Amino acid sequence: MSELILALAAGGVVGLALGALGGGGGVLAVPALIYLLGFTPVEATTASLLIVTVTSLTALYAHARAGAVRWRSGALFAAAGVLPAALTATLADRLPGALLTAAFAGVAGLAALRMLRPDTPEPATVRPLKAAGAGAGLGALTGLLGVGGGFLAVPALVGALAFELRAAVATGLLVVSVNSVVSLAIRGGSATGVDWAVVAPFTAAAVLAAWDGRRLAAKVPDAVLRRVFAGVLLAVALLMLVDAVR
Repeated sequence: MSELILALAAGGVVGLALGALGGGGGVLAVPALIYLLGFTPVEATTASLLIVTVTSLTALYAHARAGAVRWRSGALFAAAGVLPAALTATLADRLPGALLTAAFAGVAGLAALRMLRPDTPEPATVRPLKAAGAGAGLGALTGLLGVGGGFLAVPALVGALAFELRAAVATGLLVVSVNSVVSLAIRGGSATGVDWAVVAPFTAAAVLAAWDGRRLAAKVPDAVLRRVFAGVLLAVALLMLVDAVR
């Protein structure tokens, strides 16, 4: 019962982050699965992919109904990340747990710093090469560490493809969904060992809380939300780094 409560609570926090900020959910999901629910790093990254896939597809559906998704540009951006996602997904279960933990600590720290930075001004020109590089990097990150990468996809779409923020958030969900599905398909063997008694309620809580996150974003200043979640991520990064090196 205590494990169920922890899964619901952790899923709620992940959903709030996704709903309020459009990213950061996977970066919170992995340490929650490891340190609260006893998953190994490989198990946690695989379970995180499942959680991120379901929540991203749910949110994508809502944005698509509102007409905010730029399907063609998003598909091209996502295509750049398909091969890197597939390649790094094959490496995840071959790397030492401590190395995965340390790498994840670095990503959590990067996400925190990104949240503390002001939004990048929209450029006047589109930069396809930069977009392709960002898409490839995002795919590699998703495949290896089980994070959706929304915190990187949104500024990349704004900075490289001149998207306005609303379209970048919506289209970023398409990119995250594609990379997550590809990574899950490659990790098919390890996904069969997922503890569904934990992952299912975790995912359900994340999906429901994402709607509350949207309402929260409308009531609380964006800068305040970013600072709060950045502080949480920095603490998580420090915890994981200490765990990796000890």
